[in-house]
Amino acid sequence: MIYLGADHRGFELKEKIKMAMEAEGLELQDVGAFGYEKTDDYVDFAKAAAEKVVENPKKNKAILICGSGHGMDMMANKYKGVRSALAFNTEVAIQSREHEDANVLVLASDWLEDEEAIEILKVWLRTEFTGEERHVRRLKKIEEIEKQNFK
Repeated sequence: MIYLGADHRGFELKEKIKMAMEAEGLELQDVGAFGYEKTDDYVDFAKAAAEKVVENPKKNKAILICGSGHGMDMMANKYKGVRSALAFNTEVAIQSREHEDANVLVLASDWLEDEEAIEILKVWLRTEFTGEERHVRRLKKIEEIEKQNFK
């Protein structure tokens, strides 16, 4: 399942992405915002999506959108098992999946055109983790650090 969340600055892009994902036949669940609310907080939507990803971090994914992408990315990475990546082009998106097996993609609505964001999303969803030994080794190190820090 793919969970989709955005604050007020990402709301318009989220709605466009949602339409593009539905047109591709992708199964998704919108976790908000469900309308433009200037005073909402990115934290609430990142939390809702990250909690869903944590339920099955190998299968579930999330797409989070805010103005800069920074807040959503920081918030999502507070959860054990979440590997969130802020991607600003297709190359970064691909590497986040191939090398880090990212399960959360963050997009910065202030810095991306709609078409760019949709292309980044499509590439990210199509890209698989390579499973190369060096990447597996590094992810295991991250898991060990999570065990220490998320008690």
